Amino acid sequence: MAKTENIQLIKNRFGIIGNSPLLEREIEKVLVIAPTDLSVLIIGESGVGKEVFPQIIHQNSTRKHGSYIAVNCGAIPEGTIDSELFGHEKGSFTGALAERKGYFEVADKGTIFLDEVGELPMSTQARLLRVLEYGEFIKVGSSKVQKTDVRIVAATNVDLVKAIRNGKFREDLYYRLNTVPVLVPPLRERKDDTPLLFRKFSGDFAEKYHVPAIYLTDDAKTFLTKYRWPGNIRELKNITERISIIENEREITADILKTYLVNPDIGLPVLVQPESDRLFNNEREILYQILFDMRNDINELKKMVPGLNKETTQINTDISHVRFQHPVKNTVPDKLIEEEPVPYADEYADEEIKESESETLSLEEVEKEMIRKALERHKGKRRNAANDLKISERTLYRKIKEYGLE
Repeated sequence: MAKTENIQLIKNRFGIIGNSPLLEREIEKVLVIAPTDLSVLIIGESGVGKEVFPQIIHQNSTRKHGSYIAVNCGAIPEGTIDSELFGHEKGSFTGALAERKGYFEVADKGTIFLDEVGELPMSTQARLLRVLEYGEFIKVGSSKVQKTDVRIVAATNVDLVKAIRNGKFREDLYYRLNTVPVLVPPLRERKDDTPLLFRKFSGDFAEKYHVPAIYLTDDAKTFLTKYRWPGNIRELKNITERISIIENEREITADILKTYLVNPDIGLPVLVQPESDRLFNNEREILYQILFDMRNDINELKKMVPGLNKETTQINTDISHVRFQHPVKNTVPDKLIEEEPVPYADEYADEEIKESESETLSLEEVEKEMIRKALERHKGKRRNAANDLKISERTLYRKIKEYGLE
């Protein structure tokens, strides 16, 4: 059977969606090593779907008729992890009312999958190394050595090399586990697979909740592939489920999709890169752009609803006293608008920024700064700067004259 056909059969059997060459290369690798008894270390970010690869290995190995046990090492308290893995004797500790078999004893002749292996305590790592080297273990509270014949597949989203340097993971254990590394690519490296996964999840949730399936417009598909997906497939699945339940419309546009995605670095709604592929140099520029857009929105609202002039004047006044605070972490402050000015402090800013921005910035100053930066980025080309700022050239000319930026 051709390799491509074999890989497709595996994807169908285990519900793997996507045609990424990076993904298919790793599937091909596990199919080659599955019939052996080599230890495998699966490496990948949280939410990429690492848990399916141990199942592929087990089902395509000579141990497929034996036990398959998956253990989340990060979910078991440190005080009981040894008992869970290796078992214990009656009376070996408080609450040990009877003898108990551990996973390594139960999984004899089979496969054991140790997820989040980087979370294991150092003492447990020493016990695990003994299993890998000699195929033996000792129950908690016992002195009797027991044999076990298990294949170990481990997974982690932790940088184990860094953990070794920090004294949190044994170097010898790392090399025994890492006989064959499998690198599961993050979703941002499988951009073309994102719409396929969305369609699969939308169909699943349509069936689960008895509603019509949601589908993406072309601009939404483009947006979907540009987003970085820090939570990977898990994040995409959760968002698809929320949209399926909350939205009345089944056609999902980019504008709708944006409301469900946030920038994980600063906790603000995600900003889509325009066609010019503009990149923000820091968090402050992102805030500049948000406030600049707010000002434009308010001005547009004035034109549409004449009666709001008085109210929007007050809004403009309030927004003009927005205080930037640093560092901006994972959440937005409860109030961006402070009643009393708070001294700005940024120990990481360069001296010029620290000096010029240590005082309260009015919205006019923010607007002026945004225009100045846009002109600098585009080397004085006003048409490009206007497109970047999403305003008309006429408005830009007027603002340049108003702020003396000619």
